[in-house]
Amino acid sequence: VNLNDCLQSAESISSSDGNFKVLEDGSVYTTSAVSFSDEKRTFTILLEDIQKHVEKKIHVNLVTDEKKKTRQARDTVLKRTKRRWGPIPSVMMENSLGPFPLQIQQVQSDTAQNYTIYYSASGPGIDQDPKGLFYIERETGNIFATRAVDREQYPSFQIICFASTPDGYSPEVPLVHTIRIEDDNDNAPYFTQDVFEFCVPENSKPGVIVGTVTAEDRDEPSTLHTLLRYRIVSQNPPIIPAFSLHGETGVITVLSPQLDRELVSTYTLLVEVRDMGGQPFGLCTTGTVVIKIEDTNDNAPTFKQIQYETQVEENKVNVEILRVSVLDLDELGAPGSTAVYEIIRGNDDRSFEITTDRNTNEGILCVVKGLDYEGAKQRILVIAVNNEAPYMLAPHSQQVVQSTSTVVVNVLDVDEGPVFKPCFFRMDASECDEVGTSIGKYLAEDPETGNSEGICYKIAPGQCNWINIDEKSGEVRTIKALDRDLGEMKRGQCNITVLAIDRNGKTGTGTLQVVIQPCNRNFPRIIKTDYIMCRDRKPICLTAEDGDIASYSMPFVYRVTDRNLASSWKITRHNEKSVYLSPRGDIPFGIYTIPVTVSDRSGKQGVTQIRVNYCNCVVPSECERIPFPSSSVTLGVWAILAMILGSLLLLLILITICGCCGSGVMRRHVTDDCANHNLIISNTEAPGEEVMDHNIIPLQNTADQVGCGIKTGDQQTFEMVKGRGHTLESVRGGGHQTLGSVKEGGGGQPVMDTCRYSYSEWHNFTHPRLGEKVHLCRQDEEQKHSEDYLLTYNYEGKGSLAGSVGCCSDQHEEEALDFLDQLEPKFRTLAETCVKR
Repeated sequence: VNLNDCLQSAESISSSDGNFKVLEDGSVYTTSAVSFSDEKRTFTILLEDIQKHVEKKIHVNLVTDEKKKTRQARDTVLKRTKRRWGPIPSVMMENSLGPFPLQIQQVQSDTAQNYTIYYSASGPGIDQDPKGLFYIERETGNIFATRAVDREQYPSFQIICFASTPDGYSPEVPLVHTIRIEDDNDNAPYFTQDVFEFCVPENSKPGVIVGTVTAEDRDEPSTLHTLLRYRIVSQNPPIIPAFSLHGETGVITVLSPQLDRELVSTYTLLVEVRDMGGQPFGLCTTGTVVIKIEDTNDNAPTFKQIQYETQVEENKVNVEILRVSVLDLDELGAPGSTAVYEIIRGNDDRSFEITTDRNTNEGILCVVKGLDYEGAKQRILVIAVNNEAPYMLAPHSQQVVQSTSTVVVNVLDVDEGPVFKPCFFRMDASECDEVGTSIGKYLAEDPETGNSEGICYKIAPGQCNWINIDEKSGEVRTIKALDRDLGEMKRGQCNITVLAIDRNGKTGTGTLQVVIQPCNRNFPRIIKTDYIMCRDRKPICLTAEDGDIASYSMPFVYRVTDRNLASSWKITRHNEKSVYLSPRGDIPFGIYTIPVTVSDRSGKQGVTQIRVNYCNCVVPSECERIPFPSSSVTLGVWAILAMILGSLLLLLILITICGCCGSGVMRRHVTDDCANHNLIISNTEAPGEEVMDHNIIPLQNTADQVGCGIKTGDQQTFEMVKGRGHTLESVRGGGHQTLGSVKEGGGGQPVMDTCRYSYSEWHNFTHPRLGEKVHLCRQDEEQKHSEDYLLTYNYEGKGSLAGSVGCCSDQHEEEALDFLDQLEPKFRTLAETCVKR
């Protein structure tokens, strides 16, 4: 087969049938006798390029050759009698001593009985490296070795033997013959490392694994030549054996229960490995194992001295006053020997601090807060020491007690400046305090004498400018009116540095905190004082304000101070800040000045004059033009001129609009007032034009309604709907009247009752009342408050009477709903939504 055309880079050639072998040149040979049946025989040759991961297959079909070729010699027929062309593999002893050439095998072809056969061979050891190691006799087929062979270098050879006649005919296929080199124990085992290094903590228990030593042997594996055994030859220092070595695995374990680093820090073992299963005649090699004992904190530190004495000047800060040292048998620099110092007694005020010098392992005692000689002339400290690593009790040791040492610190007296006691002091001032009010004293003392004689006081520059301190007495006074809301007051608080200076010029400082406390300095005032009230007597809402904080302001209490006016006017509470002002019963129209007193939470009160213009309100502008008695307004020349020019400009605009649009509008209306200018009751908060469109909402009469409607072309007449008992107040005269009374004559006799009213009458009723409240239920003077329900009245875009419907209480909600039932259905739906909301 042609292997190059299939896969030239093939590194592996194999056959799927073990009876056939493929050589690198593409030759295919049988490896055993093959018999053919009638069926064809096939197998596959697999070519692989391992590096490129490429595979190719060649399929081979075998058929019987019907034309059997025969070769005759000496006119005789060839007969196969004995098969000797495939001998068993040859064996040659490694490092053989000869004599050389040494015959190792003979190959013969059965055809040598009938032909003259010459033998030849090729392959490794013959014409390939190592060349000349073997050769084959041409006539006999004997294979000879010319020298000794090293199995570790050449474990076996595979040569190809050929048989041919003198004329070049090959009656036999080439024979692949294997020469195996039998191993000789010529290599001693060797350790994989020159020196094995392991570590194990001290005080480890017996059986703890330290490490594993490994060795190798170049001789043939799985033989006695490579069966290795280990043992410890010697130990240094030569004391009680501390370790054991497993002979088969090479694992080293702890043997002694007392590995003490402080006694022996390192062990050196001489170990041996021997082949032939450790037999004395086996080859052996020795190696070195170094085992380091790791330190554990099994030795507690102890002070070299049990007592120290030192001194320091008072008020000294951040100065070193003493160094203490300890003894520790553990490894220097390791966590088990690094000292950690602490002050366990005598440092309640945190005046001292002790740290560790990493280089010397000493404890450095420092003063971090100034000491006071007058307070204590001597301080006694107790210092304890530990290690960074936790203490581990060794099997052979006893429990230890923490080591401590006593330090006596003598405080040296130094002349000091004045000292404020306390150094931070708070004083409270009130917003209501007058200028010059004393709010307290802040004094300092001389530490040596314990009194304040000869000390003067000052406030450091750039401090609060609304207080001052007396230079001699230390008394603090206000020098400005206090107001927490001013920016310079810094939200009612200020920290001041006060200086105290003694006779010798020594200075001490203290911090004075002055806090401005709020007070009730303002009384509540009503914001708006002028009001207009129409005959419907819609309550006036009075609201007061107080500049004080919440604890001094709301809730407010209102009352009418004038007894005569108190009988005509009443005040009803709305919330903590506001009330309603309304008349008691029917009172004459006119201007009323009502003194109202408002008291805050703490009882501070103020009186505000409320001016109410109570009028008929047929035309609201007429009420607004009535001046209040106390008002006095004077207009300048330019103001009057501006008003005149503005009026002229507005008049010009109105004339222009009427001239452009008047003719079209007039043609759209019928002159009959009753037909087109009636009041439509609409219960919607803000009705659109579509709600009031007379083409969409026709008037509907019910059993409880009296009304009439006429629709002619695009015009439709809407008439007033009268409910049962629910009437609107008349705009003319006092008392409660129905709208129908506007056409009654004297004595209350009706002039006409046709259920139709002219536009001018409707206008007189609706226009002055736009934006006012309409009451749908009776007024109950005993009721504390009322709930409002929203209704809207609209007259074809001429304006809307909108506001809230005041009901005396929740129990009258049904009366409002009964009134709504009398309305046109679409109006009623909108009104019910407003009532429920």
